[in-house]
Amino acid sequence: MWTHEESIAIRATPTRVWALFADVPGWKHWNGGIDRIELHGAFAAGSTFTMQPPGSDAFVSTLIDVREHEGFTDETVIDSTRVVVEHRIEATSASDVRVTYRTRITGPSADAFGPAVTGDFGDVLQGLKRLAEQR
Repeated sequence: MWTHEESIAIRATPTRVWALFADVPGWKHWNGGIDRIELHGAFAAGSTFTMQPPGSDAFVSTLIDVREHEGFTDETVIDSTRVVVEHRIEATSASDVRVTYRTRITGPSADAFGPAVTGDFGDVLQGLKRLAEQR
């Protein structure tokens, strides 16, 4: 198993961050690792989305847990390797949150997938922060 956790403090409410999470087509505005993305259904557990990083093949992920204003978890399985990413929103005050990405990867390619999956999370969280803090 390969694990990784990264978080950032954001001057925004859980409602503001949730709105950015729930707008799946809008992820491209704060996540440079997305060339194309499409949500199939509602932003709810059981729905899938197709995401294509720049210069890579598209893959399909499933939303396995969605909790309004708290976060969501998605799962991607590629060639027997399972990637689960939790995206959590924790209020730290009336106007501040901590957003945490927790990643668990299991399967034969876990060690190879780990750095590739999480390598840009710092940049992604910074992009989310910039957009969430815009008034």
